[in-house]
Amino acid sequence: MIEVGTKVGFLTVEEATELRKGGYVVWRCRCGCGGEILLDTRCLKRGTVRDCGCRSRTRPGQRDITGERFGKLVAVSPTGERSAKGSTIWFCRCDCGNMVKVELGQLMAGYKKSCGCLKHPPRKDFIGKRFGQLTVVEYAGKRAGMHRWRCRCDCGKETVVGQTLLQNGKTKSCGCLQATIYKENLELVDGTSVAILRSVKNGRLFKSNTSGYNGVYYNKRGGKWVAQITFKGKKTHLGSFDNLTDAVKARQRAEEIYDEFLAQYGENH
Repeated sequence: MIEVGTKVGFLTVEEATELRKGGYVVWRCRCGCGGEILLDTRCLKRGTVRDCGCRSRTRPGQRDITGERFGKLVAVSPTGERSAKGSTIWFCRCDCGNMVKVELGQLMAGYKKSCGCLKHPPRKDFIGKRFGQLTVVEYAGKRAGMHRWRCRCDCGKETVVGQTLLQNGKTKSCGCLQATIYKENLELVDGTSVAILRSVKNGRLFKSNTSGYNGVYYNKRGGKWVAQITFKGKKTHLGSFDNLTDAVKARQRAEEIYDEFLAQYGENH
């Protein structure tokens, strides 16, 4: 309970006044320096004001976080500014030496923990180090906030890779590794993907298809249904037809070459 004689920081409650703030009693308080200040019961209970203003750098009603640490930031003093949300803006010193203005709400919620240096890690010494198939050759500068390194791939090619991408393992080659994995997944034979042919025979439609049948589309300029087929990198025109049914039949007859290819592949593998 707040009563005469209650001490809050450097303040001592002397008497209750007839004033009210938000329904709370307003008290006359004496500071250790001899000064006076009027504070309501709620403010005294919260302890947000602990002197008449002679010691703290905050105004009555403001939370004093002077000297408190938030990540790499240490609160120095309030700026006298407020954010659009009404939050007090503080000057904070980062461990890296920079000064930055930060909203009190962001500090308390843990949204702001540095001047921004945490988002931009310091440059490492990567020369000679190996990441996957890449060996770092030299520093290539900094772009878009990221340190870049020139690397030589095991395949002989050189590429420039961001420091973060090397550290987290997202980049392990100049691109040849991914290309190799892609080709292996497609089971390429003579430029033809066994995996894709199998999926087509199982009824898979390509995203670019508009007719509902692979290799068949409507030519608006000619007013005809066109059938075509691609095999071993070569596209063959199968004809133009007045109706969709005939175009589909032409395509299906041509797909017999797929069956022969897949059967032969199955025998050899």
